Amino acid sequence: MKTGRSLTDLAQELERQAQTKRDFLISTADAECLPPAADSPDAYTLRFTVGSEAVQPVVRDLCHDQLSVHLGIPKPYYERLRTQMPTLLVENVNGWFRHQPERRLVRTLDNEARAFLSDRYRPLDNFDLAEAVLPVLAQTPGVHIASCDVTERRFYLKAVNARVEGEVEPGDVVQAGVAIANSEVGDGALRIEPLLYRLVCRNGLIAADHALRRFHTGSRLNGSTDLHWEVLRDATKVQSERALWMQVQDLVRAALAETLFHRVLRTVRQTAQQPIAGDPYKAVEVTAEKFRLTDTEQGSVLRHLITGGTLTRWGLVNALTRTAEDLDSYDRATEFERFGGQVIELPRREWDRIALAA
Repeated sequence: MKTGRSLTDLAQELERQAQTKRDFLISTADAECLPPAADSPDAYTLRFTVGSEAVQPVVRDLCHDQLSVHLGIPKPYYERLRTQMPTLLVENVNGWFRHQPERRLVRTLDNEARAFLSDRYRPLDNFDLAEAVLPVLAQTPGVHIASCDVTERRFYLKAVNARVEGEVEPGDVVQAGVAIANSEVGDGALRIEPLLYRLVCRNGLIAADHALRRFHTGSRLNGSTDLHWEVLRDATKVQSERALWMQVQDLVRAALAETLFHRVLRTVRQTAQQPIAGDPYKAVEVTAEKFRLTDTEQGSVLRHLITGGTLTRWGLVNALTRTAEDLDSYDRATEFERFGGQVIELPRREWDRIALAA
């Protein structure tokens, strides 16, 4: 399992972000995209006014993606304009801003526009999530934080309960865990997912089919009558989210308990008896096609499958989750831990396509 940050570093970063980030509800009719300066070739900015304050954050990559989707500009064309014809890109963006004015939520951090979202988006903030789940983890005997991080796109917290364990095969011990993930920037739902932690190699497997997902949508945010701007206040969110945080706490406890763990373990044990009967190279090739792996990632999975010496569905799962440790991106590493869980749950026809590939 990829390590990420220390818990102390995570707490400090979440607190810093909570104090620094700002949210604005704007009308695109009163906003403008500006091209980058010559000395900063990719530093596009959004400009709008908040009272007497001119706000002009730099647009991050994810915000560019969201602008592309919202305005209906195909991403390949958008990216080509972004790198080769910045003046034409801002003309496109600003033209659609004027032609189809809408209210949008702009989330900023460190004077960067990190998200461009619907006015129905309901922020579930990482700091509040951490405040809700960390006491539960601290109060549960045998539980420790195995890995955590906060990236530009998501927050992650993965914990393991050393008191709840079982064997997939003799000597192959796994322990119960929970993987908690959230995005403040519209890059995914809040997820509470069971995690299996394999002691022999310290890999993490996320059983996504047993997850809670809470999407960040709700009623439209209230804005001023002229729709020029609005700074969102945290106090308006506290009461409406209290029930959610209580539900999250209950689900974290459930993921770390024996009942759900043994349900997942029964499924995992079956995979250890399902061989890769065809060509292992072709099996990995089909797996790579299914999960859209890069050539480098595919090579890493193949290497770990062969060196692991277990040519079964369980062996392929472990090759995927072991590859997570080879990746630089924590976001991508967590995807690989979910890929492992998805392989476990594949219907028989899809598994046969991998196992019998020749």
